[in-house]
Amino acid sequence: MNYGEIDIKKRVEELTKILNDANYNYYVKDEPTITDQEYDKYMRELENIELEYPRYASKNSPTKRVGGEVIEKFEKVIRDKPMLSISDVFSEDEVRDFIRKVEDEVSPEYVCEQKIDGLGVSLIYEAGKLVRGVTRGDGLVGEDITHNVRTIKSIPLELTKPVDIEVRGEIFMHKSTLEKLNKKREEEGKPKLQNVRNAAAGSIRQLDSKVAAERELDNFVYYLPNPSDFGIKTHLEALQFMGDLGFKVNPHNKLVKNIDEIISYIEKEAETRKSLSYEIDGIVIKVNDVSLQEKLGNTAKYPRWAVAYKFPAEEVLTKLTDIIFTVGRTGRITPNAVLEPVIVMGSTIRRATLHNEEYVNAKGLKIGDIVSIRKAGDVIPEVVDAKLERRNGTEKDFKMISECPMCHEKIVKKDGNVDYYCVNPKCPKRNIEGIIHYVSRDALNIEGLGDEIVEELYNLGFVRSIVDLYSLSDKKKQIMEFDGYGEKSLNKIIDNIEASKNSSLERLLFGLGIKEIGSKTAKILASNFGSMDSLMSASMEELESIRDIGHITALSVYEYLKENKELIEKLKALGVNMKYLGKNMGLNEFISGKKFVITGTIDGYGRKEIKELIESYNGTVSESVSKNTDIVIVGSNPGSKYQDALRLNIMIWDNDKTINVLNNLPKA
Repeated sequence: MNYGEIDIKKRVEELTKILNDANYNYYVKDEPTITDQEYDKYMRELENIELEYPRYASKNSPTKRVGGEVIEKFEKVIRDKPMLSISDVFSEDEVRDFIRKVEDEVSPEYVCEQKIDGLGVSLIYEAGKLVRGVTRGDGLVGEDITHNVRTIKSIPLELTKPVDIEVRGEIFMHKSTLEKLNKKREEEGKPKLQNVRNAAAGSIRQLDSKVAAERELDNFVYYLPNPSDFGIKTHLEALQFMGDLGFKVNPHNKLVKNIDEIISYIEKEAETRKSLSYEIDGIVIKVNDVSLQEKLGNTAKYPRWAVAYKFPAEEVLTKLTDIIFTVGRTGRITPNAVLEPVIVMGSTIRRATLHNEEYVNAKGLKIGDIVSIRKAGDVIPEVVDAKLERRNGTEKDFKMISECPMCHEKIVKKDGNVDYYCVNPKCPKRNIEGIIHYVSRDALNIEGLGDEIVEELYNLGFVRSIVDLYSLSDKKKQIMEFDGYGEKSLNKIIDNIEASKNSSLERLLFGLGIKEIGSKTAKILASNFGSMDSLMSASMEELESIRDIGHITALSVYEYLKENKELIEKLKALGVNMKYLGKNMGLNEFISGKKFVITGTIDGYGRKEIKELIESYNGTVSESVSKNTDIVIVGSNPGSKYQDALRLNIMIWDNDKTINVLNNLPKA
């Protein structure tokens, strides 16, 4: 075709609109508006134009749907607002408990949604154009998968309005697609993909986008992180708004008013789930009113305004052939079931944790039993019970061991705990697991040091503690004398170890393996105290005063830091960073170390902006007023928190005082 006499740019725009509209009508609305032949004709024309006039080929062109972009690695992306998981419940009673807790504080309506069995993703648009797709990751840090997101035809490359927006949803694979894919893999002599969740996750993490495009992935959006930015007051409004922008929203979402309607919805979806083209593993229940969501708030891990009911898992029978014992990084001894391999919900199960002696005895398990197996939460293999009627007299009684299977020291119970522990600080397995944890992705993230390499370096005597990692370069020549350690790969490991010294404090805290400290709690501690020195000098009272840090967690942190001063000093001397590197502007006499509650509207400042400013100066913001609150910020149209502040005689900042403090903060 000769384009010399036509407006190329205009034609590209026309073709892009035709193809985008066709994708939306077919993949989102399920209402095709053009034939396959017409679609292919327009696509070929656009491809030809982009080939001849590459300056008109945009990143969000419909031609990119077929893939072809190849990346070298996945880049990490840090979120401004964490992508929280939703806590799971497994029975009607637990659903009722959740509703009771919510309605003790507020009187809401709810939205019930199908829980799609796929991969969580956030989609970011600027001026209505897709700029980034990011996996959930650990909630705070995800991976950039934009090149693969562009291949998913139900995800709009351009919205109906030129807005800056982030939405969150689920990428999934249809059952029929998995069947087709596995048939092809079987013909090619490749192992089958076990289930739609794993298949979707594996597809979206392909470096070559052409592979992802061939997997025919789909998407539903289900959450708008900042509804107030668009004047939206309810979750249902947010879903409608996202649908109007061109996103695919699940048509099975439903507004319900009470627990009876929730249970009815669960029962209906449980009956019809098998007829769906995609897999669902439960129902998500959300408070509809956004202001009530904010009032209920979040824990370090989960929103308090939502819960996920998980359908009962598929159960299958197999034989318990043995019970073996493992040693964790804290020294905890765990019995584990060795099973005759069996497929449960698409995965082959060979092992399952039996937690502790009391757990085994409560279930009355014997070696040789026929047992029922399921996946707790559709993920973790679990032994449900033993089939007593299947016993034939050859079964062997379970007997708890009395010494560590690795170092053979006597094992003990701690302070009435149901678990047994190896308390030998020199136990090889404890030390190995501790090092593995320290180098793991959520901790110091030292790439190249996988479980097997750590164990081998330990057994060879090169790394007997986390401190030894930082002198590995001194032992390079010795290590290279052993098979499997080339200079190039070893240099890369050493470089990654050196780079880990610059990690933020929360990673170090998590990596140390302090009991009760997960990655999110580590972040809370790091951001509140700012440095290891401040944290080590903190009293129990100071630790317990931090939001989401209870007595047990505070005690664990306090005792660990007192008992491990020498280790921390060694790491400090080696150059390991001991400070929080997140957004922290330093100290401010009005804000630092103080606990705030915000109610009402402050002129010129959004609530989110005020919260971020307070946190950047090492203050904290909570949702409710208590005796531990230092200052309540009161703007126009305040709620009951103002009265709570007056009743408890807590300092109040009015509109003018707040503006004066915030306007005079040093800016980065």
